[in-house]
Amino acid sequence: MKKKKKVVVIVGTTASGKTALAVDLAYKFGGEVISADSRQVYKYMDIGTGKDLQEYILEFPISNFQFPILKFKNKIKIKIPHHLLDVVSPNTSFDLVKWLKKAKISINDILDRGRLPIVAGGTGLYAQALVDNYNLSKYGEDKKLREKLEKKEKTELFKILLKLDEKFAKKLNNSEKNNKRRLIRYIEICRQGEKIKNKNLNKNNEYEFLLIGITWPREILRKKIYKRLIERLEKEDMIGEVIRLHKDKKVSWKRLESFGLEYRFISQYLRKKLSYDEMVEKLNIAIGQFAKKQITWLRRWEKQGAKIYWVKKRQEAEKLCKNFLRIDN
Repeated sequence: MKKKKKVVVIVGTTASGKTALAVDLAYKFGGEVISADSRQVYKYMDIGTGKDLQEYILEFPISNFQFPILKFKNKIKIKIPHHLLDVVSPNTSFDLVKWLKKAKISINDILDRGRLPIVAGGTGLYAQALVDNYNLSKYGEDKKLREKLEKKEKTELFKILLKLDEKFAKKLNNSEKNNKRRLIRYIEICRQGEKIKNKNLNKNNEYEFLLIGITWPREILRKKIYKRLIERLEKEDMIGEVIRLHKDKKVSWKRLESFGLEYRFISQYLRKKLSYDEMVEKLNIAIGQFAKKQITWLRRWEKQGAKIYWVKKRQEAEKLCKNFLRIDN
């Protein structure tokens, strides 16, 4: 039997520390990070999507590394290679099919160079599609249908999906039902004459996966979300990022709102639909609700058969990786 190639996947809620853990494991086990985030693929959307690009650069008082080295003010820094960040412009459509294709290309490239692929991100659908081996390659885009569906509300889209595949539609959680782009994609697949039958868990998958999950108690996560939100608004110029996207990159207000969360509420604030305080309050609540949806998705995935190893400390994740890679202490 052919030995499967090993891939580490890190999942969890927003503000849980997925990127930091992925970078740490990449450094310790000779890996490279692949983003599994539906918004981080877009260029110029750095602060609002939480790319945390500085987290990919580590500083150490030693000079012999496998990674590209940056010298700055007599200090040596290691840049951890990362993939699927800044792939397309904000005005370009990008979906699960495209991500899955590019993710597999990146994984194979990393493996061919003898390194460890570490997939990390908050888009549960992307992670599950990879691990559960969704076969979406035969489904192409239907631009005319998409343009027609884009004009409809989420409730209308869900009703259409119900008629096309009632059994599948009823299994969707609230996150999926309220994700307009995802509903459009499901309808598109069904209209092409296929039912959505992709849930062949780990069958015929060329990879072996280690799934590591990160979460926090609700109160701690709530504080982390609020703290990060205020830092992004007051120290990282997140409002300025939205202004530049609209003015310099010609991203319409409608398109910005479609990205949700930060881009939706800041867009409304900039158009004076919300006061600053209202924007902060509503955005903080929305991010908290989003985190809840993320954990709901992951718990549902577990019920479907996924084995997620939930960790609280970095050392726990390192031990899991050592065992997975069969590295002696």
